[in-house]
Amino acid sequence: MNRKRPGEVRDAIVRVLEARPRGASVSEITQQVTSMIGAVAASSVRSYLQLNTPTLFARMDRAQYVLKGLSYEPAPSDTKTAPRTFQHGKATLVRDDCLSWFERQPANSLHAVVTDPPYGLVEYSDLEQEKLRSGRGGVWRIPPSFDGAKRAPLPRFTVLKPTDLDALEQFFTVWATRLLPILVPGANVVVASNPLLSYLVSSAFSRAGLERRGEIVRLVMTMRGGDRPKHAHVEFSDVSVMPRSMWEPWLVFRKPIDGRVQDNLRKWGTGGFRRISAERPFGDVIVSAPTRAIERALAQHPSLKPQAFLRQLVRGVLPLGKGVVLDPFAGSGSTLAACEAIGYESVGVERDRKYFDLALEAIPKLSKLALKPD
Repeated sequence: MNRKRPGEVRDAIVRVLEARPRGASVSEITQQVTSMIGAVAASSVRSYLQLNTPTLFARMDRAQYVLKGLSYEPAPSDTKTAPRTFQHGKATLVRDDCLSWFERQPANSLHAVVTDPPYGLVEYSDLEQEKLRSGRGGVWRIPPSFDGAKRAPLPRFTVLKPTDLDALEQFFTVWATRLLPILVPGANVVVASNPLLSYLVSSAFSRAGLERRGEIVRLVMTMRGGDRPKHAHVEFSDVSVMPRSMWEPWLVFRKPIDGRVQDNLRKWGTGGFRRISAERPFGDVIVSAPTRAIERALAQHPSLKPQAFLRQLVRGVLPLGKGVVLDPFAGSGSTLAACEAIGYESVGVERDRKYFDLALEAIPKLSKLALKPD
């Protein structure tokens, strides 16, 4: 048994329990710690748990331990029935909480993730969604119309409190840790973010064991930033409080590969990105227009991304063009629709009943939407 550095076992136990808010037994913790850092005796794990209880860990009934103070749990569903499932072509949509869904999936069963999650968690709470749908705004900024065009709402990430930011990092640590076992080695995880919060999400993914592989820049003019100081726009007419955002970061991570890239490609079909052509590699900048009005009419979701962008992205995440793409925050199903248009198998998970019902109608229509030539 290899000698561990000081604190290595303790840190691994913490990572395991961050992903298990409902607790785990000594044997379960030992198994997962061993998979992270190599062989560790159950007696060592038990000793660390006992020595650090109750300061770091808490002991529950049936000899299970939890991480003290970790409070995140999946939000309760408003349905008492089994998760609903919808199938269209190669796309499968499930109505469920993604963290609960992860726990029921077999290991090494998914080949890529492309998703646009709730960046701050707050904006997709039931309270804030009700405000958005009633036009009252809340944490959502509802911009005025411009030249007769109705502009899409944007979440106000600048109003998030320190406790919200802590909850965000905790959530994505749990999310990535639970996701990791069901991905095949070398699976790409591509996640939409924004310049204000991407550092928190990236830190959480790294802590969970995913490898950072860069960022994909969606080059698009947004309505974020550029404003003059509130209530002092005349006095400081030459000042922008923050730069006008002209790009959107999509974080790129990967589950560690099994051997060399060529070995991983042969065994799992993953470990890289699909080239655009023999002459052109997949690049990290994708020029993108805002989502077209015709797409918003088909799928009225506040974070809807255009099919022209999503189809390029999902095509690239499966290097051999084979496998299953997951969107665990499926929303209106636009990622699944893009996969369907490309011919990829996909699975989406969506908790919100109204967005799930919207996706039932939107996926077939978006997938058949013809794109304008470049």
